[in-house]
Amino acid sequence: MAISLKPLDQQVIVITGASSGIGLAAAEEAAEQGAKLVLASRSEATLATIVSEINSTVSEAIYVVADVGDRAQVEKIADAAIDHFGRIDTWINDAGGSIYGRLDVVSDKDNRRLFDTNFWGVVNGSLVALAHLRQHGGALINIGSEVSEAVIPLQGMYSASKHAVKGFTDALRIEVQELDKAPVSITLIQPTAVDTPFPQHAKNYMDREPKLPTPQIDPHEVARAIMKAATEPTRDIKVGAMSKINTAVQNLLPAMAQKIEAKQAGRQHYDEPPRNPEGALFKPGGTGQVYGSGGAAHH
Repeated sequence: MAISLKPLDQQVIVITGASSGIGLAAAEEAAEQGAKLVLASRSEATLATIVSEINSTVSEAIYVVADVGDRAQVEKIADAAIDHFGRIDTWINDAGGSIYGRLDVVSDKDNRRLFDTNFWGVVNGSLVALAHLRQHGGALINIGSEVSEAVIPLQGMYSASKHAVKGFTDALRIEVQELDKAPVSITLIQPTAVDTPFPQHAKNYMDREPKLPTPQIDPHEVARAIMKAATEPTRDIKVGAMSKINTAVQNLLPAMAQKIEAKQAGRQHYDEPPRNPEGALFKPGGTGQVYGSGGAAHH
């Protein structure tokens, strides 16, 4: 089964979680290459600004306000893409968030909400997208993490959700490609820590402002990996040296990985009180920023 993907300037691309971070970086990258875009998130005002900028400069875009945890809202994203552009060539499931806190402290309600977005959001997006991608071929790209294989303390349920995304994506790939011989490329992107507003959007149970451990890579590096997967059939891409190292150690030397990962506990906060402990778990983040608050504001 040969899978052939179109050049970006001939593609209609759907991106969830498009209003900040990796999703926004991917939208910028795709628009600059001439792709037509359907951008989705919960933040309407932010999406409207991003879309009007794309439409006035480089390409054509529309937006759909949707919570990916709700299948019916994800169907609306696909419907808008078909109504407006007539097809979907690539679907990128990027929407996600995290919770900083010990596993025995975080509420079940918060953990279920995290899974609704990080896991069920990917399931909803994948199954809705495949109904369209199977017909003409295309690419389904799911954003996992280095913690789809490794883990990190204080973000235990986030790690679990990203393990679930990998398990689902790997199983789906076998059914779609091997059993059905459908011409769909299915990619898992596994970035290491990325300089985005991710910590500010996380729900935070700690008594300090959360941060990601260093080193962090540029979101545009992840966006370029996503664009590669949209044009060249790829099984998975680990982005950033630390992603390759951490997943290898986890798989080959799990007892050693446990000791190394324990050291990350103290490297996940700034020495200041929490700025916004509720984060964006239950309400839109709406920052419209690619980079994190501690990071660079340039490409």
